[in-house]
Amino acid sequence: MDSDFGLISSLTLSSIPVINGKSLTKLFFESIGTKLTHFPTLPALSSQFWLSGHVTISGSKNSALAILAATLCCSGTSKLKNVPNLSDTRTMASILGSLGAEIEFSDNEVVVNTDRVGSVEPESSDIGKIRGGFFVIGPLLGRFGEAVVGLPGGCDIGARPIDIYVRGLQALGAVVEVRDGKVQAYAANGKGLVGGRFHLDYPSVGATETLMMAACMAEGKTFLTNVAREPEIIDLASFLTESGACVQGAGSDKIYICGKNQLHGSEYGIMPDRVETGTFILAAAITRSCISLSPVFCSLSSFLDKLSGAGCKIIHRHNNLQLSAVPASRGHDLRGFNVKTQPYPGFPTDLQPQTMALLSTCSGSSIIEETVFENRMSHVRELQKFGAKIEVCGSTALAFGKERGSHFSGTQVTATDLRGGMSLVLAGLASEGITEISGISHIDRGYENLETKLCLIGADIKRLDLNVCHTSNFNVPV
Repeated sequence: MDSDFGLISSLTLSSIPVINGKSLTKLFFESIGTKLTHFPTLPALSSQFWLSGHVTISGSKNSALAILAATLCCSGTSKLKNVPNLSDTRTMASILGSLGAEIEFSDNEVVVNTDRVGSVEPESSDIGKIRGGFFVIGPLLGRFGEAVVGLPGGCDIGARPIDIYVRGLQALGAVVEVRDGKVQAYAANGKGLVGGRFHLDYPSVGATETLMMAACMAEGKTFLTNVAREPEIIDLASFLTESGACVQGAGSDKIYICGKNQLHGSEYGIMPDRVETGTFILAAAITRSCISLSPVFCSLSSFLDKLSGAGCKIIHRHNNLQLSAVPASRGHDLRGFNVKTQPYPGFPTDLQPQTMALLSTCSGSSIIEETVFENRMSHVRELQKFGAKIEVCGSTALAFGKERGSHFSGTQVTATDLRGGMSLVLAGLASEGITEISGISHIDRGYENLETKLCLIGADIKRLDLNVCHTSNFNVPV
């Protein structure tokens, strides 16, 4: 970033030695004001620095997890491209390996050969780390007729009930029992699953994906209704189709599947991550900056419509998106708006925490209602430490804007989940002074090369050991 482009921010990522068996991590921000010389028409923003440049979006984490699980449906070798190199995707690769699959993970390509899969019970410790680990119960049941899988893990943002999974698999002819923290399932006829009809009480993404994979190898036809419509569902259906499955209706609320005796490996590219796209858009918005992003294929219309109404200028052409949140003139600023998270195509729950950080810097008051996860408000307490004026009642928050004194200053905060942790990163970008964020292992689960990407659009980023932090020029308070 040019030194004369607004305010400069320095960002350091650092690692703490292992304490009590747990490795912690911290994130530091430091803002230094400079003169705005080349852009006299742009207002100087004392509490933010300018971001500029281009962000290349990684492959979708959520899509990659489901498609990695789906390789268990396929005999032979599957080659997946554009797989983000994240702790979650590495954990899923480990889960496949514990079943006997041969895995090669190089850069952003993963090659999976399942011909030597000889177990139907993956390593429980890995299953408990990520929500997507539980998805393997579908392909294991479909291909081998039985599965023993531990209960799902992931971020502590609310209950992850498996009742929809259980009843859906039962509709396909499985006997399912939950014992000793594991789900034990087998085909009731002793041979394999059979097609059936099932209506999801709630359009759960995970349940939809799991039942799709199971049904692809069930005998006969399966009809699923009230299914999830997310773009990741379409991506999974496309991979399964490339591998020989017959899947119709993905992207609508009804999916029709004609089971096959065998699927084969294929070569497939994972879709871009729409949550990462939205997060970097919010990074530009919260710093009142202008950036471009690509590739951006999937729809974020409910999210982008809110930002456009708030005053952001958005241009989306082909696979490139440009956003400018630079105020038109001094005294103008982004306006607050109300948010209610909903299943796709509604406002995405995975962008709720980051959006709340933005709304705390806008004019006016905003209501944020979380309807997907009942415990996705833990980031509020941490945002309040920055100076955000937010009140919470249950799963609804009221964010007061700058008129009520909401002003971000650097502080010490802790990330307790993936998206909530990223909201703290955005708040740090908009703060005056130094911000220290502990627990960024959560953030590493979902954002590939975060330091590099932020550096390329204006932040000075380093990841180092806290043992040498005292020698750095960040003057981190002890």
